Amino acid sequence: MSLAELQQIESDCVIPSYARFPVEFVRGEGPWLWDAEGNEYLDFLCGVSVTNVGHCHPLVVEAVRAQLGQLMHVSNLFYTEPAMLLAERLSRSSLGGKVFFANSGAEANEAAIKLARKARPVGDIVSVLGAFHGRTYGALSATPQESKQAPFAPLVPGFRAVAPDPDALTAAVNERTAAVLLEPIQGETGVNVLSEELLRSAREACDRHGAVLIFDEIQCGMGRTGSLWAYEQTGVMPDALTTAKALGGGLPIGALVTGPRLADVFAPGDHGSTFAGGLAIAAGALAALDIVEDAALLARVRELGGRLAEGLQELPHVLSVRGRGLMLACELDVPAPEVVRRALLEQRLVLNATGPTTVRFLPPLIIDEGHVQQALARLGAVLEG
Repeated sequence: MSLAELQQIESDCVIPSYARFPVEFVRGEGPWLWDAEGNEYLDFLCGVSVTNVGHCHPLVVEAVRAQLGQLMHVSNLFYTEPAMLLAERLSRSSLGGKVFFANSGAEANEAAIKLARKARPVGDIVSVLGAFHGRTYGALSATPQESKQAPFAPLVPGFRAVAPDPDALTAAVNERTAAVLLEPIQGETGVNVLSEELLRSAREACDRHGAVLIFDEIQCGMGRTGSLWAYEQTGVMPDALTTAKALGGGLPIGALVTGPRLADVFAPGDHGSTFAGGLAIAAGALAALDIVEDAALLARVRELGGRLAEGLQELPHVLSVRGRGLMLACELDVPAPEVVRRALLEQRLVLNATGPTTVRFLPPLIIDEGHVQQALARLGAVLEG
């Protein structure tokens, strides 16, 4: 079908909740995408930090195909090897507790919110301004953004948001606090790195009052910052973390991972999901972890992230660069949405604008120096034009 025909179907039949660019992608490999006309694009968005291992990584494809040909679904009322192995892998690679599988990041955060409320049925869940935790009601209630919350009020009660400041957070946590929910690096609002002082203050305040500390690593986890989990570079360990996006190697999965303290808070019947932890997706996630856990790859993420940040800083109209590893953003003195649109349509470089002047970079972790230089050249051509 032509792009015009797809756009007509969208107009007639699709709820208008997305503003799509006029491109139809039909194939992907590594950091490359191809549209229906055969044009090649360099992908530095990764499906919003989903295809961290690149498009259609052969190990992920092989694992998923093998499982699909054997068994697709039986529900969580029975044992399946991929899910059990994935739970073991996530526990041992992070907090050492137990795992609940979901289908998305928002669902993983909903599970974390429920877990915290059952563990500490005393009061509020505290988040910080600039956070994004999802669009389902609990996750949305923890997302202090007026434009996203206002159309759907009233929201779930018992959520508070404070400035991302150590003193403000310390003052907000008390004996009536159930949990503090933080992204170590805030992704959707422009790659804002929370300070280590803030994270330490959150840990100390939670310990002082018995509250639960939850890290939302849905975007910043799975190797994105140059370590498997972002918290590993902060010296602060949460009581639980949530992951999704890149966990499935391109397929939809989320997970809540606890430390020992929260491992047995949920009892049978407290929470559930029909499709979560499905065989094929769990098989793909195991393959994705095999790729991302490689120490050499993680070192390369840190190295190339530094190269990309340095190169961005030298481009015209770039005021500042922030982030960690291959999770970066730059501030421009020209409109970012127009830059992103021109980069896509003129230079075939896939990027994302998270605000009026902010461009976000989330390339596959398997890129090399040449891909970084190509991206800089293509973006530079737009900014110089």
